[in-house]
Amino acid sequence: MNVKANNHPVLFALMLSAFSALGPFTVDMYLSSLPQMMDYFSTNASMIQMSLTASLLGLGIGQLVAGPLSDVYGRRRPLLIFMVLYLLISMGCAFSPNIGIFIILRFIQGFVASAGLVISRAIVRDRYSGVEMVKFIALLTMISNIAPLISPTAGSAVSTFTSWSGVFIFLGFLGIFLTGMTVWGIKESLPADRRVPGNFMEVLRNYGSLLRDRGFMGYALVNGILFSGVFAYVAGTPFIYQNMYGISPQLFSVLFALNGLGIILGSQFVKRLAGRMDERRIFQIGLQLAFITTAAILIVVLSHGPFFLLFISIFLFAASIGIIGPVSFTLAMESQGHIAGSAAAILGTLQFALGAVTAPLVGIAGENSALPFGVTIFMTSILAVISYLILVKRPALASQ
Repeated sequence: MNVKANNHPVLFALMLSAFSALGPFTVDMYLSSLPQMMDYFSTNASMIQMSLTASLLGLGIGQLVAGPLSDVYGRRRPLLIFMVLYLLISMGCAFSPNIGIFIILRFIQGFVASAGLVISRAIVRDRYSGVEMVKFIALLTMISNIAPLISPTAGSAVSTFTSWSGVFIFLGFLGIFLTGMTVWGIKESLPADRRVPGNFMEVLRNYGSLLRDRGFMGYALVNGILFSGVFAYVAGTPFIYQNMYGISPQLFSVLFALNGLGIILGSQFVKRLAGRMDERRIFQIGLQLAFITTAAILIVVLSHGPFFLLFISIFLFAASIGIIGPVSFTLAMESQGHIAGSAAAILGTLQFALGAVTAPLVGIAGENSALPFGVTIFMTSILAVISYLILVKRPALASQ
């Protein structure tokens, strides 16, 4: 990254957040068009949600490739190649002749979009450590989560004037913008003498060491499992809000954006407490909030409660994600500077791979039942707590 941007953290974060926002735009921007696309392709809700699953799988698997490539070849060159591919595949999605081809292209689109997420995080680890990394990641999270605020609204606005395919044409132009930013705005942050050997066995050894690191995997699993709850929300709420509560596509986009504010508030909470409170304590607060709010979501679903209670519970769950995300990333990455790309790849892959599991689960009872959504999102918090207790808390107590 150029020196000028690096000397101004907000500008630096804005540049990196443009790439990390590619994931939310890829996943979220067409959400309000899902019912329309179901009619266009003459298919059902599960098949349409499969396109969401495909993009999440692509975002997860792609990071396992893009992360190590950036450790071997530096950050800039792989990022440029993937951004060019992104703009081409997005245009292909716009003109898909059937749902099968669309699902395949959505997987590839997610795969190439993954470079923006994983490489931007690796660049942060190249530049920062400790409390400074916590603060910067919180700032980056706060800025990046403007993307979920505006992407569904932008998608709804685009589809108002064109068909659903216009959303993917817009994403193609976004790819052009990011390609230009890579060419003219991104400077290499990983010097050649800090790169890892470019052979397959070395990549496997790096991944093996990360998977054997209990602390790293503990924080990575908690992060990934809870983020899979976010993807359950992303996949389920377009149908729950619109079909069950009668929310219009336009109002749905606004409500979806408001939940993004919850993530921003959570990350701002982290930014203010970093350096004043131990990061592990902040993490525990976020985990407790996630458990309470997902339990509340399940209770509202089981009791067929009013919409405002469901919305408030989801909003507070989003706030817990804003707390856990920056802190879990920092705690996991603390000792992984030499293989930051691979470490960031595992963190990101777990989010999207687990999200690919939870996203289709919410539709197994059809588009008029919220029960699978409530059970799925509550189970994510239970599994996250179990992972924390076994992999992080218990070893810490044993070492005392």
